[in-house]
Amino acid sequence: MITITSFALSNILPIGTITIAIILGIIIGNTINIDNKYHDGINYTEKTILSFAIALMGVNLDFSILTSLGIKTILLIISGMILTIYSAILLGKYFKINTHLALLLGIGNGVCGASAISATAPIIKANKDFIGLCIAIVNLLGTIGIFILPFIALSFGLNEIDSGILIGNTLQAVGQVTAAGFGISETSGISATTVKMGRILLLTPLIMILIYIFSKNNSTQNKTKIIIPIFIILFIVFSLISSLNLINHNLINIISSISHFALVLAMSAIGLKIHFNSIKANGKIALKIASFVFIIQILFTLLLLLL
Repeated sequence: MITITSFALSNILPIGTITIAIILGIIIGNTINIDNKYHDGINYTEKTILSFAIALMGVNLDFSILTSLGIKTILLIISGMILTIYSAILLGKYFKINTHLALLLGIGNGVCGASAISATAPIIKANKDFIGLCIAIVNLLGTIGIFILPFIALSFGLNEIDSGILIGNTLQAVGQVTAAGFGISETSGISATTVKMGRILLLTPLIMILIYIFSKNNSTQNKTKIIIPIFIILFIVFSLISSLNLINHNLINIISSISHFALVLAMSAIGLKIHFNSIKANGKIALKIASFVFIIQILFTLLLLLL
């Protein structure tokens, strides 16, 4: 019911389906006493369906897009992502919040919002409350960015292509990027979308890096071999299959739709398990950190474009 309602509301509200599902889940989970008989289903959806959604998410990646980006733009994307994630970690230490929470905020801002947060959270073993909180905050900032980034681009006299690069390298969700980019012009929209796709492609190498880092840390502490989750392996396999054009485009669209529906379903379950106490404890500082990171991200991209 939450999932269906989320899709319906996304047609009339300026926020994404995933964010709506989390918010509805939080409201229902904290106001209605859910019968114990539903707990197994919620847990199954939160874990298994989420893993299924992440695995299928790989079909959306096509590494051939990188060939359409110049080396300067690719370096801008990579350096911007590194700066964003590192800034979030440093700000997290300064404000003394959980490292996993800060890392997810950086990944959500730096790569591709909800998808990146959902895909990397299991690897770093982040608290489920952090997933919903980070997605909600990152999408909130992205929605605000739809309106302010075109204004910033025009104020600094950026041309249509550079305006698209600014938008594509800073906004979190594809829908936000297309809305802001094509709101300026078709040229800006195409530029923004292409750069955004380049950022999304970095999710696969980022996942591999996180697996290496956290496997190394855990094996050092626990002296045990870390097993890579099967859904992460499938995510990487699907991304390679898609990049090699081994899947029909229509089939990719179908799989992508199934993945998105499953992700919204999983976010509904996660929302149901997020308690207001967790939001009160971490929400204000998390929003502050994410806002600072978003500003740093915008200033960095703008500075390089103006050089």
